[in-house]
Amino acid sequence: MQTIYDVQQFLKKYGTIIYVGDRIGDLQLMKFEIKELYQSQLIKEQEFDSAMRLLNQEIQHLTKTE
Repeated sequence: MQTIYDVQQFLKKYGTIIYVGDRIGDLQLMKFEIKELYQSQLIKEQEFDSAMRLLNQEIQHLTKTE
């Protein structure tokens, strides 16, 4: 995964579509869903790490620009 879009498409494979209208809220919900998939052992550690890194970077970027 290289972009937030990739994370969205990845979650879509598991039937998860997230859109609440607030970008940071969307990202936080994506983090929650990724954690749940990992804890349920449905995704690999590499997929978890990659998605969490991207989501954390985007959240950090958005909170700096506000």
